[in-house]
Amino acid sequence: MIAPDAFARQSALDRLAANAPFLARLAELNPDDVTRFLADGTDAALADVAPPPAGDDDIMRALRQWRGRMALLLALGDLSGEHDVATTTRLLSEFADAACDAALAAAFAERVPDEEPRGLAVIALGKLGSHELNYSSDIDPILIFDPETLPRRSRDDPDEAAVRIARRMVEILSARTADGHVLRVDLRLRPHPEVTPIVLPESAAISYYESEALAWEQAAFIRSRASAGDRTLGEDFLAAIQPFIWRRSLDFRQLKEIGAMSDRIRDHFAQGQAFGPGFDVKRGRGGIREIEFFAQVHQLIYGGRDPSLRVPATVDALAALAAAGRIEPDVADRLSDHYATLRRIEHRLQMIEDQQTHSLPTQAAALDCVARLDGETGGAALLAALEPVVADVGNCYDRLVAERAATTGLPRDEGGLAAELAAAGFDPPDAALRTIAEWRGGKLRALRSPAAQAALETVLPELVKALGAAPDPQATLLRFDKLVGGLPSAVGFFHLLAAQPELARIATRTLSLAPTLADALGARVELIEGLIDKRAFEAPATKGDLLGEWAPGLAELDYERLLDRVRDRVGERRFAYGVQLIAGASDPLAIACGYSELAESALQVLADATVAEFVAAHGRIADSELVVLALGRLGGRALTHASDLDLIYLFTGDHLAESDGPRPLGATTYYNRLAQRLTAAMSVPTAAGKLYDVDTRLRPQGAQGPLVVTLDSFERYQREEAWTWEHMALLRARPVYGSDPAKREVQGIIDTLLAIPRDPAKLAADAAEMRDKIAAHKPAKGALDIKGGPGGLFDLEFAMQVTQLVSGQCHDPNIAAALACMKAAGLVPLEVIDAHGLLARMLVMLRLTAPEGEPPTAAARQLVASQCGEPGWPQLLAAHDLARQEIANWWASIRPVAPAQQEI
Repeated sequence: MIAPDAFARQSALDRLAANAPFLARLAELNPDDVTRFLADGTDAALADVAPPPAGDDDIMRALRQWRGRMALLLALGDLSGEHDVATTTRLLSEFADAACDAALAAAFAERVPDEEPRGLAVIALGKLGSHELNYSSDIDPILIFDPETLPRRSRDDPDEAAVRIARRMVEILSARTADGHVLRVDLRLRPHPEVTPIVLPESAAISYYESEALAWEQAAFIRSRASAGDRTLGEDFLAAIQPFIWRRSLDFRQLKEIGAMSDRIRDHFAQGQAFGPGFDVKRGRGGIREIEFFAQVHQLIYGGRDPSLRVPATVDALAALAAAGRIEPDVADRLSDHYATLRRIEHRLQMIEDQQTHSLPTQAAALDCVARLDGETGGAALLAALEPVVADVGNCYDRLVAERAATTGLPRDEGGLAAELAAAGFDPPDAALRTIAEWRGGKLRALRSPAAQAALETVLPELVKALGAAPDPQATLLRFDKLVGGLPSAVGFFHLLAAQPELARIATRTLSLAPTLADALGARVELIEGLIDKRAFEAPATKGDLLGEWAPGLAELDYERLLDRVRDRVGERRFAYGVQLIAGASDPLAIACGYSELAESALQVLADATVAEFVAAHGRIADSELVVLALGRLGGRALTHASDLDLIYLFTGDHLAESDGPRPLGATTYYNRLAQRLTAAMSVPTAAGKLYDVDTRLRPQGAQGPLVVTLDSFERYQREEAWTWEHMALLRARPVYGSDPAKREVQGIIDTLLAIPRDPAKLAADAAEMRDKIAAHKPAKGALDIKGGPGGLFDLEFAMQVTQLVSGQCHDPNIAAALACMKAAGLVPLEVIDAHGLLARMLVMLRLTAPEGEPPTAAARQLVASQCGEPGWPQLLAAHDLARQEIANWWASIRPVAPAQQEI
């Protein structure tokens, strides 16, 4: 007989393998940990997982591998029920503390190897500060140092030494490598993050919190502790600012600020508050944030006089408040239970792909996956279990809001602003009034100076009109508020909008309709300036035009600055192309081609620079060069705003040759390292942000094969070992980097491979088998999954690729061009041509307006329909259904009939 705990462990592993791809990969990488867990349980398995030793030569990799093992075992402990939520979050927090200590020690060792780490402290805020860290959370520390005790090199300035050590610590933790990352580190909670260094002298930090800090910063320090580094220094700092955190009395202004904070939580996340698929379990009405804030408001009001209330963890705080008679014991018990439930579901969401998400999936299949991971039968059962929890939390929070409103009230209506807001489209205007009152009160750092306040008043009338004209004024106002909140100063931005009212309308429309562009604008508000130039709305530039335009500004840059500059240039152009789509100024297919030319231009510039850097270190290999082959959407010149790049790296010449530089390398090693650097140049985030994700899994032998092979090896593999689907993929292959002779040679190999005679029946059977595997592995995410599902773009590509290989004709990598050729040759039903055009345009538009796969908002639907040539959303859905039927019919006529269907 098997013990019950063994059943629970096996069930946890089975659910993990079936529903959480991230954890399933970790289980494959760490089979011994899985075996130990199944045999002896979570705690025994965790006892075998030690942090990397001090002085590890490859601390980046060691920490990431440690993090992977911890993530796997803590998930198994959670899923099996061996650990409750409190234990899981405590262990996650302890891991984060130890990881920060290890990274900080490594940073010190690199800079001052003979010294012990001291004089720099990590102050944890938020969930790390209260030992309640999420399964896939970032950490929000404040870093402080003591100039007198910080070890440094003899010529180092203390401030500079501290910044270098802190920056290296953050890099060790946050940089994404082939092994992933350790922790996402967010340092924006420090004082004045737009102008201050990432680590502050202790005295300067104390001075700030004693004289300038705001109400939200006071609330943040309720959950704070010295978590890593020089803990004595950290504890001394926290002791010094206790009077700032815990005030014996609150004046009316502070009570108003607490009320405004309460209102903003509801206002800011209004779109995630409706319970059901898409509900935000952290920030929606009745979510985790409301329980936390319920406790913190009471702590802020009463904790100054009652030290027993000064506890960081949420559940502990609720218990303390009940014991002190500040809240009802029944309310404390219910909210504590609800907190555990919501945190558990939050962890399930994050376990699936290690993403920092808090929203229930909108697609039924994905919601079912979360539910099954939690042990429920499906999404409906999960929602039924969560609904009373969310309703009760929301009701408790409603009572808190009502109590605070009785004290704080609404801001006064200066100059009839309420009437202006209502006339502009804000109905009711109360939430907008509160937001603008906070702007005028200097709530945002960008609006604290007199110049910023003057600029705000100058632009406010036109800004209110522009915001009110947006399809969803309140949601757009909140996104605009977030945008301004990220600025170091709003003076220049507001002066620009005042001088160019059309930009305000473009900005608000973009914020309202395109979440992807809104995020980009929030990260780099200067993107809006590029729209002043009328060329921003011209037809997308070609690769030649782009390279000519960029050349003067890139020629003299060093390699690191070049990486940033290319990211800036690509970001500016990609943003402008997205705005063209939102403005309805360009055909989505033309923009898709423009996205592709942009990516190819970036690849050209960065590959040239990477090769030059590599040659300087290792020399050249005679009669040999790197060639980059693009497949998929880049190969077919049809990228969307969010597409990754499918690349294969090849090299010409003899694989036994050696480079002629000061540090020579054999050809295979040479090109594999070069390709790795190029991949990093294209994909690793820098200070200027992210460029592209690069996918190299289509190379020979897939992820198990070498990153780069010779042309001869590539051709031999494709002739002798490649699967049918790999030849199908070659139909969208195109050499995009290398000398013209080398690219012609590669293209010749592809042409020859595609011309090989095929057995039509075997080809169709192989394609059908592969299509079925894709459908099983990656099921459609709903009716608007344009690529997946019956009659989607996957079906279209499989049908046309089988036809192309059987006929030996129309091998253009661009789907639209290939279909036009096939139409002329009588190889495709005429209806499929229009069907592809519609679905391809929908894909481009939905990637911009609904990037998470959910249906577009009501405001965005008309835009998508118009850009796809339909008068409205119902007509677009009807055309979409008809297009899918035409494609499904074509694919059904090509794929072999299953045996069961033959019997029927």
